[in-house]
Amino acid sequence: MDPVFLITGASSGIGEATARQAVAAGYRVVLGARSEDRLSSLASSLGGPERAIAVRCDVTEWSEVEAMVASALDQFGRLDVAFANAGFGAARGFLKESPEQWRSMVLTNVYGAALTIRAVLPALRDSTGHLLLTSSVAGRRALPGSLYSATKWAVTAMGEAARQELDGSGVRVTLIEPGMVDTPFFDDRPSQALEADDVARAVMYAVSQPPHVDVNEILIRPTSQSG
Repeated sequence: MDPVFLITGASSGIGEATARQAVAAGYRVVLGARSEDRLSSLASSLGGPERAIAVRCDVTEWSEVEAMVASALDQFGRLDVAFANAGFGAARGFLKESPEQWRSMVLTNVYGAALTIRAVLPALRDSTGHLLLTSSVAGRRALPGSLYSATKWAVTAMGEAARQELDGSGVRVTLIEPGMVDTPFFDDRPSQALEADDVARAVMYAVSQPPHVDVNEILIRPTSQSG
């Protein structure tokens, strides 16, 4: 039976690219995001309900994250890989953005990742599966005035905390830490950046390793990015 790959933030960017590469590699996929129309279109293009299901999910709502995992198990009977990828950014500067935007970003990037881990762990223990989280280069070094960077430091810490908790279980944990990527994350799309497919290939590299190999971190920058 083909393995099952769950992805949050799957409607665009890295999530969408990973879904396409996962299906090409033989996975069935569970696609979670708030953008229902885009999700449904993507699921149809990936083979419909036999290969891909779309589940509207706000990762900041525990009931919705639980329901997404339940849908995966109801439809496919197992869960082998879970990719906590949902997130978004903010302008640098502690006098930029609104407090409401900050709240939404912190809840999505930090609390949403934690809820995703909580929801998928039982199924990943059952399958001796693989947990992946999208952190960032910004989760390895502080950036001036960047609350976004602080959220990604939190994701980096969660990845290591999960790895330690799962030690001896056989479940692998990988942090994906991209530099600048040309995705809808940016209002002004960058040039000389990574493509979403570049990051998706890094994800697939990690999950394609033998069971005794746990690739804990993949830091990936475009060659033009110095910091």
